[in-house]
Amino acid sequence: MNTTFAPRGLATFALALPLAVQAAEPQSDSPTEMLSLNPVVVTAALAPRTADQSLASVTVLDEATLRRQDPTSVTDLLRGQPGVDITTQGSFGKQSSLFLRGTGSNANVLLIDGIRLRSATSGAASWEFFDPRMFESAEIVRGPRGSLYGADAVGGVIQLFTPEGEEGAPQPRVSVGGGAFNTQRYSASLTGSSGGTRYYLAGSHIDTDGDPVREGGDDRGYDNTSGLVRLSHTLENDAQVGLLALRSRGSTEFDAPGAATDDFVQQVVGVYAELAVTGSWRSRLTLSEARDERDTLAPTYTSLFETRARTAQWQNTLALGPHELVAGAEYAEDDLGDSQTSGLAFDEERRYNRAVFAQGFLDFHPLTTQLSLRHDDNQSFGGELTGSLALGYALDERHVARASYGTAFRAPTFNELYFPFAGSSNPDLSSETSSTVELGLRGQYGSWFWDLATYQTEVDDLIALDETFRPVNVNEARIRSAELALGAEIDDWTLAAALTWMDPESRSGDNAGKRLARRSTESLRLDVDRKLGDWSLGGSWIAQNHRYNDSANQQRLPGYGIVNLRAGWDFAPLWSLRATLENALDKEVVTAQGADFDPVTFQAMPFDYINAGRAAFVSVHFGQ
Repeated sequence: MNTTFAPRGLATFALALPLAVQAAEPQSDSPTEMLSLNPVVVTAALAPRTADQSLASVTVLDEATLRRQDPTSVTDLLRGQPGVDITTQGSFGKQSSLFLRGTGSNANVLLIDGIRLRSATSGAASWEFFDPRMFESAEIVRGPRGSLYGADAVGGVIQLFTPEGEEGAPQPRVSVGGGAFNTQRYSASLTGSSGGTRYYLAGSHIDTDGDPVREGGDDRGYDNTSGLVRLSHTLENDAQVGLLALRSRGSTEFDAPGAATDDFVQQVVGVYAELAVTGSWRSRLTLSEARDERDTLAPTYTSLFETRARTAQWQNTLALGPHELVAGAEYAEDDLGDSQTSGLAFDEERRYNRAVFAQGFLDFHPLTTQLSLRHDDNQSFGGELTGSLALGYALDERHVARASYGTAFRAPTFNELYFPFAGSSNPDLSSETSSTVELGLRGQYGSWFWDLATYQTEVDDLIALDETFRPVNVNEARIRSAELALGAEIDDWTLAAALTWMDPESRSGDNAGKRLARRSTESLRLDVDRKLGDWSLGGSWIAQNHRYNDSANQQRLPGYGIVNLRAGWDFAPLWSLRATLENALDKEVVTAQGADFDPVTFQAMPFDYINAGRAAFVSVHFGQ
């Protein structure tokens, strides 16, 4: 079923919402409300800043949001957020791509507690394999961050945070639930502190028969078991050491065509030590390893990839009155593992990257300035220099205007450089480079906020496939957009809205003037929740217009609008019941196409990847 997307009506609604909220707003500036609506973020500037001080377009999904929505996947949590577009090849652990400000999955960065996780072969993160119950919050920073995070931070950075561990006696938390498609979900955690040591231990499991990923297909199942350990200890001299270990392991079924299975492992391990060298200088050393493993068994092929990314980072933060300087160095190594195991012998199986970076944050209230610079030296593609400049001006106590310019680059992946099939790689590739100009304005009030941003990104040397399917640096792209984010907490109501308009356009070659593949241009997300004593009720409406599956804009995929409903009941001290009804109106959602090959006609036969229809889930929770 096709869903008509009405951009003018949605835009009118979104622009009218601030006026309605303002009319209903009680005059309150309580610290709790201000912290919730103007949260502290660390991803935008490598240091704690409130959202209005960050000089960036940021969205924070806090613990309360994650608990209310209780999604089965991180992709469900991120879908429709400002500047975020998700495409999937089915539901429940099926391959997903995240487009951040129109840039692809390999042009944005995923961090878990500061540790980067991606596949070194494809360059993209496996977003579909992360259980939201393992995380406490998420930060979405939109715009180039290459000068802070290096390669691939073209569209922005998304960071998932695990719980740090609460002070006091041990506190357990347990949840058990299930629902449609014979889905079962379990999770448990224990948090506390003792003698200067804080700890958080958690585990989760999901198992589902799944649903078909194409019309007339069989159910494609999914299971995922995750474990998390986070420890930190504060010494007498205020130094701190810590450990993070997160591992997800499971399997997902897909069409290849025919039944096929991916066994996967996603793992992050990191240790750190932080020392207050002086009263104004803190130094932190982090050592980490991220693993992305994929063992594929299909009717016509098998493959095994085990990629690892090891990083050592030294970061120093120096406070100079109201100003702050951050400087550091980083050494990273990508490792494809043993070619004897994978069966594919890449010309290069390891590469290192050395980088130095610095950032200055200068506060001359009402004017603030953020200037950053980074140089990367990569074994495969040479050196890249990126930088950014952001200016913020407090118009008054509630309104801050900002302007920024930043550069970034996307590094060629191992697949693009060295994939071992003849003619399918190009070791002479250069990095994609980009420049972005952005203007923004934020209004921050006692019970609500709004944030409006507009930007233009120019991408040069875009890596694309030529007529022989060999990657080459030929394309250019231009992405223009406007984003509006709103949030409010009024009495027992919690409201959030995101409206995105975007024009992602190819600027060269045969597809000049065409929309970049699989990007929608109009998106709306509206979240409404209400507390009613021991009960809570809420829902989300997510709508997007059509997109094209191909660069030539010949394969049109319809827009959609889905409604997700939720309810909670605190029926006893520490006990609660939660229910969700996903896609309540049973709409068809198609964001990507696949193709079968006809051996008789030698033609590709496209088919739609479909997402799950209406699905109900119920769970019982114990703990705070």
